[in-house]
Amino acid sequence: MIYLDYQATTPLAPEARAAMLPWLSGAEDEGFGNPHSPHRYGRAAAAAVEMAAEDVAALLPPGGRVVFTSGATEALNLAIQGLTPRRIALSTIEHAAVIDTAQASGAALDWLAVTGEGVLADFAIAPGTDLICVMQVNNEIGTIQPIAEVAARAHAQGALVLCDAVQGAGKIAGPASDFGGADLIALSAHKLYGPKGIGALWVRDGVALAPQIHGGGQQGGLRSGTLSPALCAGFGAAALLCANSREADGAHVGNLWAIARDAMQGWQLNGSAEHRWLGNLNLHRQGLDVARLMSDCRDIAFSAGSACASGSGRPSHVLRAIGLSEAAAKSSIRLGFGRYTKAGAFAEALARIDAAARQQG
Repeated sequence: MIYLDYQATTPLAPEARAAMLPWLSGAEDEGFGNPHSPHRYGRAAAAAVEMAAEDVAALLPPGGRVVFTSGATEALNLAIQGLTPRRIALSTIEHAAVIDTAQASGAALDWLAVTGEGVLADFAIAPGTDLICVMQVNNEIGTIQPIAEVAARAHAQGALVLCDAVQGAGKIAGPASDFGGADLIALSAHKLYGPKGIGALWVRDGVALAPQIHGGGQQGGLRSGTLSPALCAGFGAAALLCANSREADGAHVGNLWAIARDAMQGWQLNGSAEHRWLGNLNLHRQGLDVARLMSDCRDIAFSAGSACASGSGRPSHVLRAIGLSEAAAKSSIRLGFGRYTKAGAFAEALARIDAAARQQG
């Protein structure tokens, strides 16, 4: 099986697994303590959690704190619902976790359009807007948004910026990696080679949120619940590895991107070729029967669209937002690759996908 669905989830880094194992031990060891308990077992677990928080925070701007959550969906809910905004502006290609939460908040919504390449078009922020939601890297088409420009406009009008950084955190180097002055940033461990079941919300100093989960008052009262030292340690190790290998990972992904663009002749790229994370290749081919293609290539794991919306039967709202027809959207595939993708296996998978598509006519 060749795995090409890195936007859905990434493989667990061996270093992250190793960091988790001591905290999954039984009674004969000491790695089972509650990190919120005052005794030796608890203090050891708390130290592991604090170290993990520091490693995750190292991927993010200074001047804020990391709040661990069950994943990015909870982090986004905490950010949006915790601010109780009256008016929200959000791009038309946000993840469902942002769109659905914004709609459930009861706030007035303004939609920010994108170009045919999936990048924010020239946009205005309505007076009275409290929050602007713009993702760093789109999960379906990989385009990178101008977060710095968004933040500058938002702050000039007294609005805050929430950045869904799930797909880009720990991967992108250079100016796009600084999150451009965002006030709240959501992350997910399993999208950067960490374990599933844990994410984080980075909150800029001075930003006040109302807790959405009540109980024991953990994490400064902002998010109650006993933290898992194992998950936190895995998240921290994965974040540290990303920080240390970002340039090497980026070069590897860039090489794979070049292989893919050369191999997939006759396919149309969805999204910008310039402003994007190169580990996401979203393509469409006229008249392609994606279900048949996936059946013909059943030992290659790739996506017919966003994994979060799979099975719905609806065309991707992201692909429709960049101007694709319903037919073109349904004739699109997404190939995701990264650190552990081998060039030889990748080239083989591309050749087989392309050959199977061409056999359809």
